[in-house]
Amino acid sequence: MEHKGFTVWFTGLSGAGKSTLANLLEKELRAANMKVEVLDGDVVRTHLSKGLGFSKEDRDTNIRRIGWVCQVLTRNGVVAIAAAISPYHEIRDEIRANVKDFVEVYVEAPIPVLAERDVKGLYKKALAGEIKNFTGVSDPYEAPEHAEVVCHSDCETVNESLDKILNVLRQKGYLNS
Repeated sequence: MEHKGFTVWFTGLSGAGKSTLANLLEKELRAANMKVEVLDGDVVRTHLSKGLGFSKEDRDTNIRRIGWVCQVLTRNGVVAIAAAISPYHEIRDEIRANVKDFVEVYVEAPIPVLAERDVKGLYKKALAGEIKNFTGVSDPYEAPEHAEVVCHSDCETVNESLDKILNVLRQKGYLNS
C-alpha cells in the first residue's frame, strides 16, 4: 500500500529531546513500512548548511533549507521528520505554509532541567555569558502557540511523548489505527 507523505517538525530548545523522539518515531514508521527520512539539525548543519553561522539570518537560511527538503520529500510520498531548534515563529509558519501535510511537535522542558541534562556544559557556559547567541539563553526562542503536539520532556517518558505524537498522526489520517 502506498503511503501519503507528510512532515513531522520537532522544535524545542537544545537538549529537550527532539532527536530522541524523532529517532523513535522513525523506527515506528519504518516498522509500518513507510518511507522515512530524518533531518536532524546537527547533521544538516554539517552537510546541507555547512558554513552557516548562528546569526538570525543564518539560522533562518538553515531552517528554510530543511523546510525545502521536507517539502520535496513530502510531495514524493516520503515521511520527513525534522528535528531542529528552529527558534522563530515566522520561519516555522513559512515552512508550514509550504508543506501541505505538516505536524508541529513542540518538545518543551525548562532551562534548569536542560542545563542539568547537558553533558557538554553548553547551558552552563551560556548562562555564564561565555557563549553568545545561545538559543533560549542569550538568543530568543519563540515557543509555538499552535503546535499539534506538545511534549513535556521534563515530566513525560519518551514513550508517553511518542504515544501522543502517534495518536495525533492517527487522528489526522497519516497512520492506520
